[in-house]
Amino acid sequence: MKKMFLLAWAALFLPALLCAQEKIEAPAWNVGDKWVYTGGGTIEVLKSDPTGFVVKFSEAVCVIEGQGFETIVLDKATLHRVHTLKGQKRNKYTMGLKKIFDFPYTPGKQWKDAYFARPIVGPAKGQISLEYYEKFKVLGWEEAAVKAGKFRSLKIEVIRGHEAVPQRWVPPMEVKGFYWYSPNVKYFVKCEYDPDSVKEYRGEVFNWELSSFYLPK
Repeated sequence: MKKMFLLAWAALFLPALLCAQEKIEAPAWNVGDKWVYTGGGTIEVLKSDPTGFVVKFSEAVCVIEGQGFETIVLDKATLHRVHTLKGQKRNKYTMGLKKIFDFPYTPGKQWKDAYFARPIVGPAKGQISLEYYEKFKVLGWEEAAVKAGKFRSLKIEVIRGHEAVPQRWVPPMEVKGFYWYSPNVKYFVKCEYDPDSVKEYRGEVFNWELSSFYLPK
């Protein structure tokens, strides 16, 4: 009887315990945390307060990752992008990748986002405002080997695109990429795009990986 009880308890609660162990919460960043990527791109935490982080993207980071902004404010709990910052002026963040960080992460988690913006790459660059969709999925754990080392990482699929606008001669667009997030590094260690989906954006969209990082505290 006791054995049957233990088996029933395991069947009920073990999956929940395993899921809890796989849940990855938002990292505790500190001022001075910095990540250096191939191609000379850097990302650095400039400021931390009780609600968020101010993060600087260098110009060398792929334009799609920084979305053309130098400084972005991220929510502390989820790391959603909430504002852009120019000097002391904050504006609501309305571009892509707002929810590429969507903590807590768990394997299998899926979420979506949508926004209106003028294209920053491609044949319709800067012409008209388009409605974009974004779909995210945590595929699972992998060991990512990059210049900075080997890291156990969550692989995340990111699909971004918009429908065609025939009256403006704008074709449909969809880009697929994969990001690897390492809890030990506290950021993404690698990004790879599906080559067929970015062939129109050569020179503007490129793969990158972590070459070094600094976590002073």
